[in-house]
This record gives sequence, C-alpha cells and structure tokens, in this order.
Amino acid sequence: MAALDGLPPLRDVIQRHGLDARKALGQNFLLDLNLTQKIARTAGALEEATVFEVGPGPGGLTRAILALGAKKVIAIERDSRCLPALAEIADHYPGRLEVIEGDALKTDFEALAPEGPIKIIANLPYNVGTQLLVNWLLPKAWPPFWQSLTLMFQKEVGERIVACEDDDHYGRLSVLCGWRTEARMAFDVPPQAFTPPPKVTSTVVHLTPRETPIPCAVSNLEKVTQAAFGQRRKMLRQSLKPLGGESLLVKAGIDPARRAETLSVEEFCLLANSLVITKASREVGT
Repeated sequence: MAALDGLPPLRDVIQRHGLDARKALGQNFLLDLNLTQKIARTAGALEEATVFEVGPGPGGLTRAILALGAKKVIAIERDSRCLPALAEIADHYPGRLEVIEGDALKTDFEALAPEGPIKIIANLPYNVGTQLLVNWLLPKAWPPFWQSLTLMFQKEVGERIVACEDDDHYGRLSVLCGWRTEARMAFDVPPQAFTPPPKVTSTVVHLTPRETPIPCAVSNLEKVTQAAFGQRRKMLRQSLKPLGGESLLVKAGIDPARRAETLSVEEFCLLANSLVITKASREVGT
C-alpha cells in the first residue's frame, strides 16, 4: 500500500498513535494490505461510487478503497483514538474522505447518502456486525439506498448468511438475506492477518439487492422466522403455536409436521403472508 498511496505502513501508524485494538469495541485491525485491496476489489468498480465504511480503525481498508478510485468514502468511527490517523488519510486524499465520529448502530446511513451509487464496504466489528446487516436488509423502502454490501464477518456468520434450507447453518438470518439479496461468500481471511489475531477465521460476504423480492410484510416475516427458529428442533405446529400453529400452516399449504430448517425462503414468505390472512379471519370471526 505504501507503494500505491505514499502513506506510512500501517504498523507504524498504529504504533505512532498508540492504537491497541480493544476487545470492548470488537476491534481486530486488518494489516495485510494485499487483503484490504482484495476486499475493496470484491465490491466491483468504485470510480463513481460513494462508499460507507464502518469501523475503519487505523484506515487500512479505507486506504485500499481510496487507492482503487472510490469517488468518496464516508467512514463511521466510534473510537476517537483513531481520528488522527484517519485525518492523515483525509489530508492525503483531499475532499474524498469524510470521517464521522459516532455509533454505527445509531447512524442514519440513508440520510447521509449523496446522489449516485452507494456501496458499503467494511471489516465490521464482531459485536455489532449482524445487527448492522439486519438494519441494512430491512429498510421500509426497497430497493434500498445501497447498491451492494461487501462485509467481513466471523466465518460462522458468513455461513449463516448464505445458507439454504436443509443446511445446518440455515436460520433466521439466512431467510432474511435470501429473501432480499443474492449473497455469496467471496473468500476467507485467516486469523494471522489481524492484530490481535482473533480465535476464528473470518470471511468476506458480498450481497446485492434483489430488485423484486417476494411481496411480504417485513414485520410478519420477522415474527414467523423468530418463532420457527426459536424452537427449530420442534415441528412447526408446535413452534408456531403462538402465531396460529396448525391453522396458519394449513392456510400456507405447509405440512405442520415439518421443521423450520426444511422450509425454503419462499415458504417462509407464504407463512408471513398467511399470518395476515389468519389475523384478518380472526377479526371477522371466521
């Protein structure tokens, strides 16, 4: 990276600014500059895009995104210790890096988004990564404000994101991702690429929005997936009992003896839509 952008090596930056990674913030700094470039390239062409990055830390991935031509990077960083290091990058790329100090979970990304294509690229803090993904998956309007998500998670989370029915990793997150996006695991990142090395392998996942997901109320899909996978080893007639149980399943045309992990995304959408019918039937006394 130093050869590409003329900035100091990341290890020097971390040492100079005293940036020890903090477990409480879910920090694991990625120092392998070949990998940061590989992550940025996974997002596709960046020249016309504004990129949101969460938790840039000392800025290794930020530098890769900018070096590969992103029109602008808007970085959300909670750790004030990292701001001076990021300011050096901003000075090196005048007008192309905006750093916002704050909590990504409380950030309205859509309100910050300028005109033009938006991509989100991030080595997400482990402790908030899944919730951030769900937030980006479930806006009221669809297609969303973002064009793609290129995100790093623990490998176990990545496997849950891309899993299909009858897979041990298949669960609520799989259904939400499969409903609204096309998701793929791009490549794994070994623990030794980070400082400090985590105890698990990480993986980069790339998601693009489906233009026309199956029509379905988000709140109902969340209810049926939460109930079904909350007791995933039980038959659906039992796990979905609070939502109507067997009558709900019959309306959706699904065998009440099946279990959650055997249902496709389409069948979960049928259940969510049948939940509306079931509620309406109860209201009119039928």
